[in-house]
Parts: sequence; C-alpha cells; structure tokens
Amino acid sequence: MNLLHVDSSILGGNSVSRQLSAAVVARLQAVVTGLTVISEDLAAKPLNHLSPAHLAAAQGTSPETAELQADVDHGQKALADFLAADIVVVAAPLYNFGVPSQLKAWIDRIAVAGKTFRYTEKGPEGLAGGKKVIIVSSRGGFYEGTPLAVLEHQESYLKSVFGFMGITDIAVIRAEGVNYGPEHRQTAIDKALAEIGALSAQAAA
Repeated sequence: MNLLHVDSSILGGNSVSRQLSAAVVARLQAVVTGLTVISEDLAAKPLNHLSPAHLAAAQGTSPETAELQADVDHGQKALADFLAADIVVVAAPLYNFGVPSQLKAWIDRIAVAGKTFRYTEKGPEGLAGGKKVIIVSSRGGFYEGTPLAVLEHQESYLKSVFGFMGITDIAVIRAEGVNYGPEHRQTAIDKALAEIGALSAQAAA
C-alpha cells in the first residue's frame, strides 16, 4: 500500500499538525504491513499558485522559463503521487478560518478534470474513489459545536473537495483550542494522540 503524507504548516517544529500527522504515519507504518510512504512538505517546497502561464502549459504550450517548467513538473508529480496513494494523510492547520494557501495551491494541482473528477450529463463524477483520507486538523480556537462553527472553512472545505473527487472514506483527527494556553494545548494533543494510538490496520484499509 502507498501512503501520501502532506504537511502544510509554516510553524516547523512548533506545529501541532506536523506533530500529529507524523504520529499518524508512524502508527500506520506500525500496523500496516509493507506500507510505502511518500512525503510532501508544502511549506519547505511550495507549489506556486496557478497563473495564466500554468494554464497555457496545461493546454500544451511549452513553459516560458526553466522555473515554470520545474513548477509544472512538481505539480504533475503531486498529482501522480496523489493518484497512486491508497492512504492520504493531510496535516491541515486552520489559518484565518481556512486552510493554508500552500495547501490550497496543492489542491489546485490535484483537482484536475479528467484525472480526479469529470463532468457528465448527470453532473460531476469523482474519479479518485477507493482512497482513505485522514485529515489531521489543528485549530487555535474552539469551533466544533460553538457559534464560531460558521467561520470554519478548513475541515468542511477539505471534506467537500475530497468528496467531489469521489472519496467517501474520510476521517478527521482534531486538536482544537491549542492557543488557549499550555494546558489546553497539551490536552488537545493528548486527546488526538489517543485517537491515533487506536488506529488499526482495518481503519486504514
């Protein structure tokens, strides 16, 4: 089985989502025999946001610069790695009520008509089903079950995007309220780590 591990936090070693997504990957490596892991660090090696030049390249025009060619190649590899993955672990912190722009740029490279979805006479159809997606969510505040839930466009967005691609097996591991002080932070991390420790081979199947 192939696992794609995607990190997007800009906080490096201080990132809760990075800590927890690494724990998820380590747990799955322990319980799933023969698991191959590919990692994509979108903060260390970001994909550029789409531009007219990218669209021209997608339509067959040769990239104008070596830098653009390298970025197009990076995007094509990101799509290929996503398509080849049986399990996708996405570390997604909440930034200003949404996902990091680096993660959005990655999504723009994998949400490709004819590859991960297509339009039919009956409406859009996802083409990337059969995968397991684990969203590792971290949030500074509390949103779940609070009035602030209407401002949350992180987990809800990712579920919608992956669902649009035909993926129905989506799990969320969440650490919430991590900016409310050291005690809240540790409690949230411990709760998430307990969920991760309970992951089994069946959960990843």
